Amino acid sequence: MVTTKLRIQLIEEETQKLMEWVEQIEQSGETVFEKAQKVATRLGAHYRPEDGLTEIGFWTPELECDIIQPKNIYLEVFTPKKDIDPTQPTQRVVFRRDYVQLHKRGEYFWGVIAGLTAGTKEHFGSFYWLRYLDSETNEVRAIGDCLAYSLPYGVYAPAEVYNFDALQTNRQDMAYFLKDKAEENSEEIIYVHPPHNILQLHINTASPDGTLAGLTELYQRIGKKLVQQEPLTPAEQNYVGYDAVQLLPIEPTVEYRGQHELGHGFFMIDDKDLDEMDAESEGIEHEPGNIKITLKKPDTQNWGYDIVIFGSSATNPSVLRTLRPDEVVEFIETLHNFPTGPIKVIYDLVYGHADNQGLDLLNGRFMKGPNMYGQDVNHQNPVVRAILLEMQRRKNNTGVDGIRVDGAQDFKFFNPVSGEVEYDDQYLQEMGNIIQEIGSSQRHLFAIFEDGRPWPAEGWEEISTYGTPMIVMG
Repeated sequence: MVTTKLRIQLIEEETQKLMEWVEQIEQSGETVFEKAQKVATRLGAHYRPEDGLTEIGFWTPELECDIIQPKNIYLEVFTPKKDIDPTQPTQRVVFRRDYVQLHKRGEYFWGVIAGLTAGTKEHFGSFYWLRYLDSETNEVRAIGDCLAYSLPYGVYAPAEVYNFDALQTNRQDMAYFLKDKAEENSEEIIYVHPPHNILQLHINTASPDGTLAGLTELYQRIGKKLVQQEPLTPAEQNYVGYDAVQLLPIEPTVEYRGQHELGHGFFMIDDKDLDEMDAESEGIEHEPGNIKITLKKPDTQNWGYDIVIFGSSATNPSVLRTLRPDEVVEFIETLHNFPTGPIKVIYDLVYGHADNQGLDLLNGRFMKGPNMYGQDVNHQNPVVRAILLEMQRRKNNTGVDGIRVDGAQDFKFFNPVSGEVEYDDQYLQEMGNIIQEIGSSQRHLFAIFEDGRPWPAEGWEEISTYGTPMIVMG
């Protein structure tokens, strides 16, 4: 049974410490981008196992002006009062709903909160998002956490507080990372060597049940057969003989926004239970208490390239049987501990563009206009740039060995000095320079840049710089 043991409340002293840390960075002599990089590490929800508190940070430039009264901007929290069964297609769950007033500093909201439940492999934690009263429409809107660790019910639902530290501490492949340090005989940052051959997998079609857990079980079964010298089936033979596996993008993708038999989306609150404006007080009416919410297991089907940028630090819940981030680490563990030798894991990152749904989920600073895929991401904005890199850093820290950057030629910008559209090679270098931290291990991952330059010019297929051989299964 999941219960909130402590009253959910803001801890003023700890919140002040967090804001003082932000103030010190803001007053430093670093560049705007360098400051944003540091601040981005504290955005989102970070559960602190040492004291049970949770740090919360939101970047909300759309709320920077003082038109909206502070009482009409608040953190809304939903804590399940019973265990959620992630395998159920639909279920009706009672949540305790609470409200917390965060502290505003410039374009950010901060808070350190007691009483939030952190999710684990066995239990779901508290769900959260920022709510505010739109001064133009008088509608109560939500701002989700674009840097969430867990989005079990999709990008249009509140994110889940997750105990990511415990997930890292309990991983079963720590010896793999320590072996790297021992072999290099160095306390310096380790450079991961590139693989020789790569098997590319689309989880929804390469896994027996369309999930990462199913793919993990498949590799565990193959490994057991190899140890016992049992013959592999023709299908199983397709998965061996490679020293690396590249997963097609597993970031959250577009979602169907139309009406279905239960309503809209995967996290459904009855209209009568939604907060609304009180015309007399010009404020939002909300009362803490129990609320029933209908949960639908995400069932989005996508090749993974129609991402929305929002939530790219998390995993698309439709590829998670249990809706738990643990499935990602367990898959990586299985390949790192494969009995015939470690198999590297590569993430396919598609941060160069976003589907138009990204406009609904992210503030206006994130996009700079339409392109053939949907939207050009504004990676020249220093805070957006910092958040994109922070999303990647959090993904890297699940234990992956390398990244493949899709469409490196998409990272372009207009340079007012030269008067020309130029490639943002500096950003690509920053992606490749992110340091992974797993326990005491620090590693530089290898990076593959799928670069179609001079696309879309004629003949780009023959002269582009991408030539890494791959086999695609699915």
